[in-house]
Amino acid sequence: MVDVMPGVTLREALELPTFRRAAPEVVAGAAGTGRAIRWVHATERPDVRQLLREGDLLLTMGTGLPGDDDAAGLVSFVDELADVGSAGVVVELGRRWGSALPDALVGACERHGVPLVVLARETRFAALAQEIGERVVDRQLAELREAQRVHETFTELSNELAGPVDVLRAVQRLADAPVVVENAQHRPLDYFAGPDEGDGFLDGWPARSRRVEVAGRTGWDPANGWLVTRLGTTDRSWGRLVIGSPEAPSQRLVAVAERAASALALHRLHDRDRGTLMRRTHLELLTGLGEEPGSDDVRRRCELAGFPVHRRGLTGVVVRGRVGAVPQVDLDEVAATVVRAAHALRLPALVSEVERDLRVLVSTSPGADADDLVDRLAARVLAHHDVVVAAGRTAPDRTGVARTVAEAGQVADAAPQARREQDPDVHRLADLHLRGLLALLGEDERVRLFVERELGPLQEHDRADGSRTDLLAALRALVLHPSSKTEAAASLHLSRAAFYDRLARIESILDADLDDPDVRVSLHVAVVADELFGGRAK
Repeated sequence: MVDVMPGVTLREALELPTFRRAAPEVVAGAAGTGRAIRWVHATERPDVRQLLREGDLLLTMGTGLPGDDDAAGLVSFVDELADVGSAGVVVELGRRWGSALPDALVGACERHGVPLVVLARETRFAALAQEIGERVVDRQLAELREAQRVHETFTELSNELAGPVDVLRAVQRLADAPVVVENAQHRPLDYFAGPDEGDGFLDGWPARSRRVEVAGRTGWDPANGWLVTRLGTTDRSWGRLVIGSPEAPSQRLVAVAERAASALALHRLHDRDRGTLMRRTHLELLTGLGEEPGSDDVRRRCELAGFPVHRRGLTGVVVRGRVGAVPQVDLDEVAATVVRAAHALRLPALVSEVERDLRVLVSTSPGADADDLVDRLAARVLAHHDVVVAAGRTAPDRTGVARTVAEAGQVADAAPQARREQDPDVHRLADLHLRGLLALLGEDERVRLFVERELGPLQEHDRADGSRTDLLAALRALVLHPSSKTEAAASLHLSRAAFYDRLARIESILDADLDDPDVRVSLHVAVVADELFGGRAK
């Protein structure tokens, strides 16, 4: 917890009318004048430890303090002020000291950073205390009113089951500052700019964020000017909320951050519960559309769920986590992102989970560019998750639902698992070429027999040979690097001589000429089909 007291700083207090009439001068500890004053005390007692609290300002004429010849006593007096965290000490000249304070007093205050102010003119301490006290009370009341406003804002958001965007907009409004939500890997998930902010707030974000560690749930990082609040529990933190705060944050801003974190956590919990029920319902509707597309009961249920199917284009989409992705994708998180993205685009969608895939069916109005809408949906999802997105061809009516969903699944099976720079956001049959054709054929028995006929002898050789050679890998390298056998050899970390030796053995086993274009094409198709269907043709 960041503990920042509401109050008036000594720097502000020195500008008050009563203070100004007394001709104040800061003679030591000037760097501490930005410290907040909690309250004001006037005393001539030297033993102030039991009298003062942190943030209290001391007013004195010095009549009770140790004399000029008691440097140790004056230092001990300042030590006590520093120990309790005093906001400073104000000394009126004239009664005890004429025009200057003892060097021991001034030096001790400077060493401890305790502000020391002298008043050149006589003034009523009661008037000073009253004026500062009124300002402190006013500031505290303002803090209370703002705290009430924060409380009412987040209570209303909770009652309305507001989503993350509404919560973050409220934070931006209340904080008047930029707001970022990042995930556990320090990647920004949502961002709302501050009123006077330039374009560089997110520059180098992951690297900067990894260097920021705060103790407890909430902390302030002065280097970046960030107020950081953990999202989730200590053991299961799923991200952080960051609010721009160049100056030390007030209690009100800390309250905003922590109430927002609680609201986001509550929404996440509700979202998971709602998402599980929603996906179960959507799966029933998707199954009904696939099995009984002409059913009036299924149509009515879809319409009740807010998914129009009459005179609409219907496009199947599959969203799948990449194999070997680190960290593995959380399908609940991906589903929630898909739902939010569809809602933001006003795109009706059924979102269901089947065998660790998200199967999505989107409904588009006549004349709408379905591919463009699916691309925009995918872009929003890919901004947050490392997934493969595949789409089938848009069906003009309900009778094509089973076909477009199945096609999306086949395209997802055919899509490369490793992300490549040239890959589109959404994989479609037209992007996959040979892989797309084979995906359409699915696990046709004729494809299995073709692969077995083309590659069977090599597979048998490799199984018998164990790990000593891998002729199938050599063939795969050859067909994937058709223009350069040197590159093919390098991809296997083999010398040209060793690679040529394996090609010769392949030609002998297959009784085929690898330089024959027809043979090359046939073997290329067989290799891709074998990869595509996971080697099930063996």
